Amino acid sequence: MIELVLGFLTAFILVVVATPALIKVAKLKHLVDEPGEARKLHMRSVPTIGGIMIFAGTIIAYSLWFPDKGQHQLGFNYNTLTALSEFKYLVASLFILFFMGVKDDIIGVSPSKKLFIHFIVGFILVLMAGIRITTFHGLFGLDEIPDWAAMILSIFTYIVIVNAFNLIDGIDGLASTMGLLASSAFAVWFFQTNDLPLALLATALAGSLAGFLVFNFNPAKIFMGDSGSLIIGAVLFVLSVKLIELDWRRIPVELRGLSKPVLVMAILAYPLVDTLRVFFIRVVAGRSPFSADRNHIHHRLISLGLGHKKIVLVLTLYSLTIIGLIFVMPANRPNVSFGVLGALAFGLVQLFWLFKPKSKNPS
Repeated sequence: MIELVLGFLTAFILVVVATPALIKVAKLKHLVDEPGEARKLHMRSVPTIGGIMIFAGTIIAYSLWFPDKGQHQLGFNYNTLTALSEFKYLVASLFILFFMGVKDDIIGVSPSKKLFIHFIVGFILVLMAGIRITTFHGLFGLDEIPDWAAMILSIFTYIVIVNAFNLIDGIDGLASTMGLLASSAFAVWFFQTNDLPLALLATALAGSLAGFLVFNFNPAKIFMGDSGSLIIGAVLFVLSVKLIELDWRRIPVELRGLSKPVLVMAILAYPLVDTLRVFFIRVVAGRSPFSADRNHIHHRLISLGLGHKKIVLVLTLYSLTIIGLIFVMPANRPNVSFGVLGALAFGLVQLFWLFKPKSKNPS
């Protein structure tokens, strides 16, 4: 338990102490995002390289407090060698994404190059580290998944989750808050299932995001940029797969009736719903699913007259509602849980389209 507290505090304090200097350097070197495009919501120059601190806080805190064999004496169950092996592949992947994100934040990276790099990272995590989805635990009537299908599904899942967090990073504090909420949920789950390395990874990310929110909440003094959203997405992908693959014998008896794939989708409900929705709209319109527009849920809430803080609050309550509902779903009924929660997740956001937009958007 103490390692989790220290991991959170280390990441939080590091980000809070170092970010002001990063903001100053970014402004001096003009590493800022200028207002101008119609889809941009800020009206002033804002530094875009905040992901540097999210990356640094997470990696440093996780590395510093990574557990050793002695933790077995505290009752935590894990294979130290396996955890270390996955850790080295994760760090390598995060460095690749970090440098791509920083380059994209400063000078831009073409979509084709981004996709190529994502496939490289997916290869490292899924094939080399073995972090892959091998079972649906009865969801859709599927249990074990063939190896070839597991690899394809896992790489696809990685690309979806990473891009989901990249796409919701559109207003002050939204991606940071959603990442903090998801990482906190994973931290609680892995602590309850006695997996200290994964609980620490989630806690380190949560600490970094909590510290970053001090400067990213409206009015934002710095944006996370791709260098931040990609790191969040990659870490949450790893945590998602590890949750799905967790041995049921390590789950507390009172939680064994939960569908693990549905629980993951509930934790990531808002980014997944928003991404699937805008992708569908773009494809139907004959455009690339990765093209930029103002069809995100937060754009709709802005048109209804809500400011950044209220939007973050509304979407946080939405996410907490979806997560909470899974605990009242019938036990050992994954298809029922998926159907009910999926309908609610998409149905609730459609309510925003029942209200008439205001004629003038807030700045």
